Amino acid sequence: MHLADLDLAERVALLSERGLPGFRAKQVSHHYFARLVARPEEMTDLPAGTRDELVSALLPELMSVVRTQEADGGTTRKTLWRLFDGALVESVLMRYPSRTTMCVSSQAGCGMACPFCATGQGGLQRNMSTAEIVEQVLAGSRALAAGEVPGGPGRVSNVVFMGMGEPLANYKAVVGAVRRLTSPAPDGLGMSARGVTVSTVGLVPRIRQLTEEGIPVTLALSLHAPDDELRNELVPINTRSSVAETVDAAWDYARVTKRRVSIEYAMMAGINDQAWRADLLGDVLNARGDWGWVHVNLIPLNPTPGSRWTASDPADEREFVRRLEAKGIPTTVRDTRGREIDGACGQLAASDA
Repeated sequence: MHLADLDLAERVALLSERGLPGFRAKQVSHHYFARLVARPEEMTDLPAGTRDELVSALLPELMSVVRTQEADGGTTRKTLWRLFDGALVESVLMRYPSRTTMCVSSQAGCGMACPFCATGQGGLQRNMSTAEIVEQVLAGSRALAAGEVPGGPGRVSNVVFMGMGEPLANYKAVVGAVRRLTSPAPDGLGMSARGVTVSTVGLVPRIRQLTEEGIPVTLALSLHAPDDELRNELVPINTRSSVAETVDAAWDYARVTKRRVSIEYAMMAGINDQAWRADLLGDVLNARGDWGWVHVNLIPLNPTPGSRWTASDPADEREFVRRLEAKGIPTTVRDTRGREIDGACGQLAASDA
């Protein structure tokens, strides 16, 4: 087990079981989360005689870099990781003038089978552990601290669970990662929960479970269609929970947490971008109340190999925005980053070819 899979008390217990001084767990945790180091030689406050053993116990190697690709002048970096068992995943760091966002994977592959998403077409290999998820964020912070990303030293300020996988299908590990990211040092990274976004295609029982967790993260619902007929095709999980049931769960999340829900909507030419669907989407969302509980984030469809769908015409996109805003729904169009390195939304496929 890696220390990020454990709370501080469990780390102490692990060291004690191995005949090592438990109080050293706090020091190793401080090095990992606060100093962003994981190599024994950098932990000079630990006794030289037990330093390697302590690090080996709490910080086993989780993943290695296969390659890193850059776009947007180096401010967008996609990293392909090989996990300890050979599984491949990707993460994307995006640096903006006022923040740095890390898009992390929660599964190797994805079992949701959305036909317009490269990850979904590859199928699910396995769930990732809490530590494997957290390590993607720490790696991004190390790159920033080392000055490897243009803009000077910095830290990751925002984390979005929008990489490979369906986060709520790996619920325990994802919630564990959120808690580790938001717990103060030395138990975690000390990020604000408001800087964390958890995306889902609509696993209704898990949305309702997340509602009761008491962690005020932003929920992003990948809706992509306001009607069951089309959503059944685009998001197959919709055959288990209808649009109405899924939006009800999202509305309840907003009601309980007081956090505005983001509706993700990939714009596909001639498929889901009709003006009447914009009107229907507005009606579906307003039917739950117009107290500002929701925001729509339109995503220009990014190209994926073999896809029969294309991005909407900009004029259709603008009309979609206009109709939603006319119904009082705040709407934005996502600033697509990393498209040329297959690092944008829906493009992650983790190929080492």
